[in-house]
Amino acid sequence: MSRYLRLSGLEPFVLTPDIPFVNIGERTNVTGSARFRKLITNRDYTAALEVARDQVENGAQIIDINMDEGLIDSKAVMIEFLNLVASEPDIARVPIMIDSSKWEVIEAGLQCVQGKSVVNSISLKEGEESFRHQASLCLAYGAAVVVMAFDEDGQADTFERKTEICARAYKILTEELGFPPEDIIFDPNVFAIATGIEEHDNYGVDFIEATRWIRQNLPHAHVSGGVSNLSFSFRGNEAVREAMHAVFLYHAIKAGMDMGIVNAGQLAVYDQIDPDLREACEDVVLNRQPKGGGTATERMLEMAERFRGGAREERVRDLAWREWPVEKRMEHALVNGITEFIEADTEEARLAAGRPLDVIEGPLMAGMNVVGDLFGAGKMFLPQVVKSARVMKQAVAILLPYMEEEKRLAGGGNERQTAGKVLMATVKGDVHDIGKNIVGVVLACNNYEIIDLGVMVPPQKILQVARDEKVDVIGLSGLITPSLDEMVHLAAEMEREGFSVPLLIGGATTSKVHTAVKIAPRYDRGQVVYVTDASRAVGVVGQLLSATQKPAYVDAIRSEYSDVAARHHRNESAKQRLPLTAARANAMKIDWSGYTVAAPSFTGPKIIDDWDLAEIARYIDWTPFFQTWEMKGVYPRILDDEKQGEAARSLFDDAQEMLARIINERWFNPRAVVGFWPANAVGDDIRLYADADRRDELAMLHTLRQQTQKRDGRPNLALSDFVAPEGVAADWMGGFVVTAGPEEAAISERFDRENDNYAAIMVKALADRFAEAMAEMLHERVRRDYWGYAPDEAFTPTELIAEPYDGIRPAPGYPAQPDHTEKRTLFHLLDAEAATGVALTESMAMWPGSSVSGFYIGHPEAYYFGVAKIERDQAADYARRKGMSLDEVERWLAPVLNYEHDTGAVAAA
Repeated sequence: MSRYLRLSGLEPFVLTPDIPFVNIGERTNVTGSARFRKLITNRDYTAALEVARDQVENGAQIIDINMDEGLIDSKAVMIEFLNLVASEPDIARVPIMIDSSKWEVIEAGLQCVQGKSVVNSISLKEGEESFRHQASLCLAYGAAVVVMAFDEDGQADTFERKTEICARAYKILTEELGFPPEDIIFDPNVFAIATGIEEHDNYGVDFIEATRWIRQNLPHAHVSGGVSNLSFSFRGNEAVREAMHAVFLYHAIKAGMDMGIVNAGQLAVYDQIDPDLREACEDVVLNRQPKGGGTATERMLEMAERFRGGAREERVRDLAWREWPVEKRMEHALVNGITEFIEADTEEARLAAGRPLDVIEGPLMAGMNVVGDLFGAGKMFLPQVVKSARVMKQAVAILLPYMEEEKRLAGGGNERQTAGKVLMATVKGDVHDIGKNIVGVVLACNNYEIIDLGVMVPPQKILQVARDEKVDVIGLSGLITPSLDEMVHLAAEMEREGFSVPLLIGGATTSKVHTAVKIAPRYDRGQVVYVTDASRAVGVVGQLLSATQKPAYVDAIRSEYSDVAARHHRNESAKQRLPLTAARANAMKIDWSGYTVAAPSFTGPKIIDDWDLAEIARYIDWTPFFQTWEMKGVYPRILDDEKQGEAARSLFDDAQEMLARIINERWFNPRAVVGFWPANAVGDDIRLYADADRRDELAMLHTLRQQTQKRDGRPNLALSDFVAPEGVAADWMGGFVVTAGPEEAAISERFDRENDNYAAIMVKALADRFAEAMAEMLHERVRRDYWGYAPDEAFTPTELIAEPYDGIRPAPGYPAQPDHTEKRTLFHLLDAEAATGVALTESMAMWPGSSVSGFYIGHPEAYYFGVAKIERDQAADYARRKGMSLDEVERWLAPVLNYEHDTGAVAAA
């Protein structure tokens, strides 16, 4: 097994050579974030958890948690906050770095954190005996460690001191204590440079060279550092600080620094820094004499005055590139996504070429290779790549008639050579394809031929087309959890029918763990690979189709997946879960005495048709829009992000332009239905009544209960806990279905026919945003008017994004109720298909895809949670309550079962 640093939250994280740098989130550190410190000291843990969640959503692979604040009990707060993190699956999925200068706080954190964490930090500052003691405890707890370059004489500030201390610590850890070297992370101390003190001038060089020495002489160890310390002299001048950090990281990463505490949202792109500023930064970081004389610090101070405030000049359209040779013009158009001149340039290139195919295989592919290199280096972002693909497709469309005529005259042949043929499909029952389409575009940009079968594709069709077209790779996509079973089934069918082509897995519900545990074991003849996003797809496919690279790559994947599966089974078996009876005994205890809630203004379903597209647009949460395009960041801050900002602003401008057309030309026809019913909890179920007399049952909603062992008296939740029990108080419940309408599918297809896949993806992404905005807007109407339990609520659309209101709208198929079949009851109660045109597929996906549904629960103590894994006793009880066979329940709940679904055992039972 390769000696990689292996960490985990709820999901494993392995630092392989494919990951050049690990971004450690810094905002959950009270010493580094004034906002987080204020939230913690005020005990506003809900908002503090949002800070942690934002870091994970913005791409932090590890989050650093530090509670060293003099006005709080650091140990108690660390325990409480880590326990809260553990109950939030979307945060707890990443590893935790337990950060404190107090060993008692670190040890307390180690006793309650889940997965494999990192301790930040231990050092030799109190001598070798204390160092051995703390390191031994870290080893016993199974944690990796950050080792500071700090000994009895203080922090190391020179190359010699840094390397001497790190070598001494490494020897004690590995030779005396048996500490795995891959679990050692050295921090050789980043100090401020350009301070005006001559002794500080070489601090940057000392760190970089110490990093290089550590990676060459202390095998398998890693290097980290707090990058913001470097630019401390330029506090308040963010443009200069960002440039200094980018230059420093550029050199430190090349030397071997592979992780660091850095705000990735405030980091400039190295080769996009103003050349004069970049040179000045290089001079201070590398301690060089400026070309113009003087000192590097003096030059840096001069540059800082020029860039104070970070003002950026407005770009003036420059058409000088139109004077370049046609090949360079085409490359420029591809890199910048400019379609304005592509028809004329393509025709000019065709007339100059021997054959039209030469234009594709010459300047067009050369330009796309530049795009691919820039994308792979993180210098272009996904929306820009999709724009490049639009230019490519339009150029190819111009050449295609000439190629067909040439082929006819030649009697066939003369076909274009591609890098390989990739079949892509969204599996049966699933209707979501934005991510799949983006991956297809990125692969096509790299000269792969894409056969896209669309959505809701049955396995027989996928396999038949794969045979007929002799494809090199099959890629599957899915958004809803039943799609996971479809992927398992298809993998088994590929094995049974003798396929050996690679199988790629992607989509929102998929994961490396599920792929390793459930899918890969079903397909031994070929290799299954989980692909996290479009940026990874090209590298994965390239290695799988390379005769020289494939064997080693497949061996590494199989070894990794075997390890992931083994770790998953160990972790799951180690988790303490309660029998259903004990979980129910620990249900949430709400005091229902004296509880009253306003009756809704109507009962039963009601169609809502007074939708104004411009009004809906005010409720759009733009952060998920950027995530659709694989851009990490929170709106509106992402627009000013030094790394992504330019691309984000361009994307946002394009979205606003299309949004205006959607509104003015009324591209969408939104539809909605909402309903309310008298309701009471009956155990883990919720009974809906036909009328206010509450005698006749209208429907029964079924919920699932958490079975994980809880700490500190925390309850094992089910959604029924938030509804008043039968006979105790009169409660109500609502439900809804909204859709932006089916029009986006036809509009998207029209753009595709026009070779404008950028616009095709854009309209689908905006349709999704409209549907989610409708759900938010309708929920506001429910609280204020239709149900009216919060008539005085006065939040702005922007404030609603943080969900500051009372009540929740949980959806079947999502963490609080992972059973998609509850949608059948919801749709029946609302007669939703007739009211809105939204239909359920056999896998319980909603068609059109830009639709949202869910229930309304109004109790002020209700909140969102995840059921996580359930045991066989609950599955059997749930099957009895729903009147379904256990086998059918297990099929629908397969992703959340904490045991293997054995069909034979079920049949025998």
